[in-house]
Amino acid sequence: MEMKSYFKISLILTILLSMTIACNESETAQFTGAPNEVKLITLAPGHFHAYLVQKDMYGQVDPTVHVYAPEGPEVESHLSMIENYNNRDDNPTSWNQVVYKGSDYLERMLSEQKGNVVVLAGNNRNKTSYIKRSVEEGLNVLSDKPMAINRENFELLKESFDIAERNNVLLYDIMTERYEITSILQKEIMALPGVFGELEKGSADNPSVIKESVHYFFKYVSGQILRRPPWFFDVEQQGEGIIDVTTHLVDLVQWSCFPEEILDYQSDIKMISASRWPTPVTESQFQSITGVGFPSYLNDHIESDTVLQVYANGEMNYALKGVHARVIVKWGYRAPEGAGDTHYSFTRGSKANLIIRQGAEQNFKPVLYIEPSEPLNINEYEDVLVREFSKIQEKYPGVELKKHEGLWEVVVPEVYASDHEAHFAEVTAKYLQFLVDGKLPGWEVPNMISKYFTTTMALEMAKESE
Repeated sequence: MEMKSYFKISLILTILLSMTIACNESETAQFTGAPNEVKLITLAPGHFHAYLVQKDMYGQVDPTVHVYAPEGPEVESHLSMIENYNNRDDNPTSWNQVVYKGSDYLERMLSEQKGNVVVLAGNNRNKTSYIKRSVEEGLNVLSDKPMAINRENFELLKESFDIAERNNVLLYDIMTERYEITSILQKEIMALPGVFGELEKGSADNPSVIKESVHYFFKYVSGQILRRPPWFFDVEQQGEGIIDVTTHLVDLVQWSCFPEEILDYQSDIKMISASRWPTPVTESQFQSITGVGFPSYLNDHIESDTVLQVYANGEMNYALKGVHARVIVKWGYRAPEGAGDTHYSFTRGSKANLIIRQGAEQNFKPVLYIEPSEPLNINEYEDVLVREFSKIQEKYPGVELKKHEGLWEVVVPEVYASDHEAHFAEVTAKYLQFLVDGKLPGWEVPNMISKYFTTTMALEMAKESE
């Protein structure tokens, strides 16, 4: 009897152990890449980035998407754009939107759990709390930037990353600028020692890294005039410019200067200075963008009853692991004819500067230049440049060098020149692979935390400086 009891207990323990292992394996390998296994939930869409995630289809993503939102024009605009994608002539999508509209949209989403990945792109005032509630319930989150618009949100975001790790879900933000070809090539050339040399440290007055972005309120998206919600102009809901678009720029500084290195926001970042200033928007301009007049919650920022002052501009100066960087964002009403949002990037190496320009001379398309440092021997440098650049050409066939007086232009074939809208599909595809892997790269989470520390600290410093 004792021997039978022993074998019975042993069998039970073996079964329990097998079940535990199987359970753990299912938790760490929740996604396999199988068709339709990813089920999207779109929560309170209010920014056009929400529908750009669905501009393309993905085999891993179920065509049925559950949308939870309050009643109003924002969700209607989102649904309308998805329908446009479904009905376009060229490569139409086939999304099936199942929509719940009501004031209890968040609680309904959390209780029903109709999907496993929450897509967030909308009003930023509540975004960080939406993130926290979602990961608490075991939902993965793919979020538009910014994930935090002030220091309080930053602390909540840090907590959310901890919860996501405990619940084995992935929290990730949409960094589209990593997929822009000139930014990619700038980073690749920085890894060529004979061409770029070593990244200079610079100083506060003469930083080694400068990134500047110019944006416009009035713009076209997917061929249509973008109708922005009125709250987009409320810095308490959208966030100020110094913590919004700068998310991309700070990310590029980290990603290009210290690729795949884990950054510690408490020791690696030194904030030096920051400033902010408003963009004036007249009521007629506001109406052309939003379709309505000034709402009452903007009254404190309206001068002479006709001009809204929007704190959309900002500059920050900081050192990252001793490398001095300057990040600038500017917003205007509408771009000049034929132009659009522009990007400028400067990185100083001991042997060359790498510069991205996007002005009239470049037909408002980003162009990368290699500018050798003085007093290098140009002929010797050119020999090294051609030899080492062949590594870039092996990876990106068709990319060429065009010599100008004192510098070289990196000529990029049209095949690599995908636009901003196309980058959303690239980010989403990358995130889908992370889901299959069951984890993000080890540097991503600490560097997201470092990024939002930088932007939210810059906002605090800019306000204090006034």
